[in-house]
Amino acid sequence: MSAPEKIHLEKIDDCRYRIPRSGKMRVDGIIYADAKLIRNIHEDESPRQVANVAHLPGILEHSLAMPDIHWGYGFPIGGVAAFDWEEGVISPGGVGYDINCGTRVVRTNLMTQDLRPKIRELVQALFQNIPSGVGSKGALRLSAQELRRVLKEGSSWAVENGYGSAEDLEHTEDGGCLAGADPSLVSERALDRGRPQLGTLGSGNHFLEVGYVEEIYDPEVARVFGLAKDQVTVFIHSGSRGLGYQVCDDFLKKMGERVRHLGLELPDRQLACDYVQSQTGQDYLSAMAAAANYAWANRQMLMHWTREVFKDVLQMSPRDLGMRLLYDVCHNIAKRETHTIGGERREVCVHRKGATRAFGPGHPSLPEIFRETGQPVLIPGDMGRYSYVLVGTEGAMEQTFGSTCHGAGRLQ
Repeated sequence: MSAPEKIHLEKIDDCRYRIPRSGKMRVDGIIYADAKLIRNIHEDESPRQVANVAHLPGILEHSLAMPDIHWGYGFPIGGVAAFDWEEGVISPGGVGYDINCGTRVVRTNLMTQDLRPKIRELVQALFQNIPSGVGSKGALRLSAQELRRVLKEGSSWAVENGYGSAEDLEHTEDGGCLAGADPSLVSERALDRGRPQLGTLGSGNHFLEVGYVEEIYDPEVARVFGLAKDQVTVFIHSGSRGLGYQVCDDFLKKMGERVRHLGLELPDRQLACDYVQSQTGQDYLSAMAAAANYAWANRQMLMHWTREVFKDVLQMSPRDLGMRLLYDVCHNIAKRETHTIGGERREVCVHRKGATRAFGPGHPSLPEIFRETGQPVLIPGDMGRYSYVLVGTEGAMEQTFGSTCHGAGRLQ
């Protein structure tokens, strides 16, 4: 059997390429990349996945791909798509297996010279106190009832149990708790996998990184964010661990059955989906929200233990350390949002898979402190490369449903 033809790409401008609508595609595809990136993107056939997503019922505007797009399950990683809330579909492959994989940045009162004498001791203490690696297990032992509270309450559960403060919640997307979570829709297998893993980093491209601010491009935004040159920061990147993986796996099977029942014609069975307003669609949203809340509680606990390590190693008070959360944002999620499409405000289900929310100035969901600047957008680099703190813009709201790339060890 001969290999399928390469997807045809049309250059729009220096940073965008179009996949023209053809066959049963309902919309065009658009990839955000320059000439250098697009050569690599074309090699792994991920543009075909962008085109495949464009076949799904209820998709609006375009099937989008961010600059770090690469091949994924069903949807490409780096994929963004919005579907009509009433008539569109929802697909677990458009969220990914690591539901609410995300990043948070902690700023400190420390400068690099404060840390240098203790850096080796600090790194060793972080390794000893923060579990990481495949199958890693945390120090916490939760009852089934308490785990269900985590799934319902997210970061709020962690704060109520002494792992942080109310200010942390204000600086977390959705306050660290996605509404509509229903733990009863999370399978026993998923619960069993998640119970020992709360408060663990995991493996792959998940990490905890101690770094510092090397360069500032917008002094006023940096001032609002509380960032200064040479200031020590901490990046934390983790997700919902085995629990989120199992939720995705469970619903891919259920939606595969629904696709057959509905007779939906899909170019790839990995795009298994159901209508947002169907029972299966609503059940997935509720189970996904539960996994998302687990991930937020997980990152909240990781941050708490990081603060404790800094306090113990540096022998400084929390007040002097000043380890305050700048922001926490997820990059694997499907959410009900309102966006302007064709000049009208519409309710949509935005899928972001390996794509970061990047809401612009004035958005009502942002904390008051970020209303004028736009949302902090956290883009970690791969090991040994720079990470970035960016800011959401009106352009993102107009072009990408308020979305951008997610970084996290992917090609930039």
